[in-house]
Amino acid sequence: MKKFEEKTIKTTAIYDGKIVKLQIDDVTLPNGQVAKREIIKHPGAVAVIAVTAEGKLVLVEQYRKALERSIIEIPAGKLEPGEEPIVTARRELEEETGYGAQNFTFLQTFVTSPGFANEVIHLFIAKDLYKIDNKADLDEDEFVELLEVSLEEAQQMIVDERIYDAKTAFAVLWLATQ
Repeated sequence: MKKFEEKTIKTTAIYDGKIVKLQIDDVTLPNGQVAKREIIKHPGAVAVIAVTAEGKLVLVEQYRKALERSIIEIPAGKLEPGEEPIVTARRELEEETGYGAQNFTFLQTFVTSPGFANEVIHLFIAKDLYKIDNKADLDEDEFVELLEVSLEEAQQMIVDERIYDAKTAFAVLWLATQ
């Protein structure tokens, strides 16, 4: 048994959506008691730290309905079924920013909200960027504005809560340590 493991007794599917699935698991706790866990299943995602030749961080601003506001983020998107993260990273960078990159390096994978979701994000850094003449279109329900900012400007955006999500704050802090 894994330390503090909770054994699933029963799973009840609640919702099967375009992006996420919601289920309720009845579990046996390490002390023998029974509890319910609300779990969101997510296909996983990628995020890209894209840095221009001038050392600018490529960001996008977009509205996030769950927050009822716009925030500034690194380019990111969900994995398609069976898709390798590097393929998703290349596609999302192009769709959201109009950039391609000669050099993609995988940095690490991390979880976003382990208390209730299984989403993982595969983080890449993209360098040697180039503009794509006929870039791929954004998803039909996606609207973004491109920004290119210095590391110092990005750090201030965290302070100002314009950068408000964990993946982007993590990316800015990672860049600051390099």
